[in-house]
Amino acid sequence: MSSYRQLFYHIVFHTRGAEKTIDDIHSKELYNYIWGIVKNKNSKLYQINGIEDHIHMLADIHPTIPVSDFVRDVKSFSSSWMKQSGYFQKFKGWAEGFGVFTVSYKEKDMIIGYIKKQKEHHKSFSFEEEYRNLLLEQGIAIDEKYFLK
Repeated sequence: MSSYRQLFYHIVFHTRGAEKTIDDIHSKELYNYIWGIVKNKNSKLYQINGIEDHIHMLADIHPTIPVSDFVRDVKSFSSSWMKQSGYFQKFKGWAEGFGVFTVSYKEKDMIIGYIKKQKEHHKSFSFEEEYRNLLLEQGIAIDEKYFLK
């Protein structure tokens, strides 16, 4: 008997203090490294992109992996790599929290397009504005005490 599943997650996480420490020149190397982390977790990364202070991912996470563990590992392994690579001199680490939103199969292509256009999108909106809107669109109450910490 086979089991079937489709578990798409739109994941957003940002640098500590939302500081602009992801150098665009080396962001592709970072995204490729994260792609490898996801693959090693028997999961699939459909899209990754971001700007200097945050990253968006659309991933299908293997059902045996809790989402919080998945994001923790992506952040932990990528943070270590970023510090050791020498590419991201100002990077101090990822913020503790993250945003994760379930995505239906019908929304998949729209979210991929949204993630691809991050640089263009952020000519008009700051990360803070974008993140607030994402949370509010999902009906998530924002606790200002922890927002962008």
